[in-house]
Amino acid sequence: MLFFRIIISFLRDKEYRDLIYTTLVVLIIGSASYHNLEGWTWIDSLYFCVVTLTTVGYGDFAPQTDGGKIFTIFYIIVGIGIILSFIDSVYHHFNMSSEDRRKRIRQRLRERNKE
Repeated sequence: MLFFRIIISFLRDKEYRDLIYTTLVVLIIGSASYHNLEGWTWIDSLYFCVVTLTTVGYGDFAPQTDGGKIFTIFYIIVGIGIILSFIDSVYHHFNMSSEDRRKRIRQRLRERNKE
């Protein structure tokens, strides 16, 4: 339940929402490009985009065409910053939500102790 409340609060913030949209656009462009350039399935293309941009790089997929390799060079340069910003924002948002919850609990405990 807490997870869904955090996600909803994340989506209500315009800056976070814009970052989500940008991340989705980058993943869609990458998936469509690999699907067309390499002939991979949609799920394989999306998988490669996520694995590449999160810098995990399992090595089970790699572009074989020259067009795919050139696209990958530019895709990594543009995409890594966007994906890492997204991951960092999610982390900070989650941390802030947790800190706010802890502060509210401490405040309630102080109020009870005063009674």
